[in-house]
Amino acid sequence: MLRTRRQIKTMTTLIAVFILAAILGYKGAQAQPATDHESGTGKLGNVSGAFDDLPVGKLPAGWKVEATNQKGPLATWEVIKDTAAPSGEHVLAMARPNHTFGRTFNLCWTDKVSFLDGEIQVRFKAVKGKVDQGGGVIWRAQDKDNYYIARFNPLEDNFRIYYVRDGARKKLASARAKLPAGKWHTLKIVQHGSRFEGYLNGRKLLNGTHNLFTKSGGVGLWTKADAVTSFDDFSVKPFVGKGDK
Repeated sequence: MLRTRRQIKTMTTLIAVFILAAILGYKGAQAQPATDHESGTGKLGNVSGAFDDLPVGKLPAGWKVEATNQKGPLATWEVIKDTAAPSGEHVLAMARPNHTFGRTFNLCWTDKVSFLDGEIQVRFKAVKGKVDQGGGVIWRAQDKDNYYIARFNPLEDNFRIYYVRDGARKKLASARAKLPAGKWHTLKIVQHGSRFEGYLNGRKLLNGTHNLFTKSGGVGLWTKADAVTSFDDFSVKPFVGKGDK
């Protein structure tokens, strides 16, 4: 009988220990800091800088094709082969517009990464387009109709930053820049709070402040109308540190 009581006491103690450990483990999990996805430091689907690990004809995991002011079919975005690409031979391209509306903004973007402040950079090559050419990046995207966008257009010889609110685009900053189509160029945006800077091939050409989209949002690529454009080496580098809040 004594032995049985000791066994019961021992078993009761072990059960209590397991329950306490489970409770502490749950509270610890609840107290963990934000994940990479929440803070904007995660990878972009299967993409980590370039698109070389993706098969031709596909999109990065977690990315989607949409349009602002869509009329007609969505544009075709897909990974294509380009032997002249800056790195590897696979790039992500708006390959076919599939529509004729001149005010449609073609988007390929992801909301699986939440971006607020930091740097976004991409290599781009304007391939063709009668209404428009070139393209750029979007950031702090709330949805397909609300985001910031920076783009270069070789037909107009200008580099600009806009915001798009409820599908309507408004210019924030513009600079003259003459770069040849059919060649690879680098576009970079630096966002810190309400301040933004725009770089083209390493030169800072744009800067300003704006307070419309103050929450984090998705990131991605953008072209207008029939602008067939290829993109490579897309990267996002969030600011991290006490002084970057």
